[in-house]
Amino acid sequence: MSKIESKNIVILTGAGISKESGLKTFRDPDGIWAQHRIEDVATPDAFKRNPEQVQAFYNMRRDKLYTGNLEPNAAHLALAKLEQEWPGDVFLVTQNVDNLHDKAGSKNLLHMHGELSKVKCNACGHTVPWEGDLSTEDVCEACNTPALLRPAIVWFGEMPLEMDRIMAALTDCDLFMSIGTSGNVYPAAGFVQEARMNGKAHTVELNLEPSEGASLFHDSRYGPATEVVPQYVDEILRDGWA
Repeated sequence: MSKIESKNIVILTGAGISKESGLKTFRDPDGIWAQHRIEDVATPDAFKRNPEQVQAFYNMRRDKLYTGNLEPNAAHLALAKLEQEWPGDVFLVTQNVDNLHDKAGSKNLLHMHGELSKVKCNACGHTVPWEGDLSTEDVCEACNTPALLRPAIVWFGEMPLEMDRIMAALTDCDLFMSIGTSGNVYPAAGFVQEARMNGKAHTVELNLEPSEGASLFHDSRYGPATEVVPQYVDEILRDGWA
């Protein structure tokens, strides 16, 4: 195995990469949390108190995913290209619950906050793809329990998915890229520090503007994701990184 073939890349993406495909970020002035209280729609307690309201909120978001003509943009496509052409391992971890990385062709992909396109059973944990509306009348196909199907989303107060796998990848990566993230939501905001602690990782922030953790990165490129991500991917496919 050549030196370059042994180099591993871990990528973290946030809402900023999907904004140019037409999805508002959570912190936009007219974004999701400007219109809905987290406590009402995005916690386990909210689902217990008012499951109908929670289902309606996620039905609305799911409907936009499937009927809003949303397509991967140049940044999503560039990351899929990197995975296909890089001789080492490329592991993409996204905070986004949309399906745009999937549609772009990324395969070694982990949705750490879950997926809008799936639902799971609160009783048995069975998870299935789901495109239409979800109601409290729907029954789990695995355990036949009614009223406990919920969006397969990691709510506030719940642990992101597969953290052990993510941490293992960060301790062994040679390049860590953070794209379109605010840098103030943990544990993802701490990934750059985890990568740096392995003693070999080069860390790069690709963002519209500096994040709260911008000073922790070795390198940074700022501008629209559809511009800076394809440029950087082409650069490292051609020349690697410093």
